[in-house]
Amino acid sequence: MLLAVPAGLSLAAPAAAAPTPAPPYIDHVTWADWGDLKSLRVYPTPAGRAVAGQLLKPQTDIDEAWGEVLALAPEADLPGMRDQFVCHFRFAEFGHPGKSSWNLEPWRPVVDDQTMTEAGCNPGGLEEPF
Repeated sequence: MLLAVPAGLSLAAPAAAAPTPAPPYIDHVTWADWGDLKSLRVYPTPAGRAVAGQLLKPQTDIDEAWGEVLALAPEADLPGMRDQFVCHFRFAEFGHPGKSSWNLEPWRPVVDDQTMTEAGCNPGGLEEPF
């Protein structure tokens, strides 16, 4: 039995998704002062930006990147910091592509995912100007 294929429809196999760039995803981190407040600046590598710029990211890549942050700044393992990082890793390259650093602040409140996203990854106050 022969099947008719409508014009414009291809039976070719779909293109494979681009491979996920390999770590490291984080180049370096630095603590900065913003008035009386502290901020951890996280500087992604080109591979980190490439992964962050993918719409669907494997949880393993997010975990790997956060592990790299903690290897560089173990004191960043504070309530809310991972959630801020995950938000930046998921959305920063869409909202602010190429921003020099993803900034995490220990003084920000711990919030749910929806509130974090609605706040642009910066709940509880304005985004720092650097």
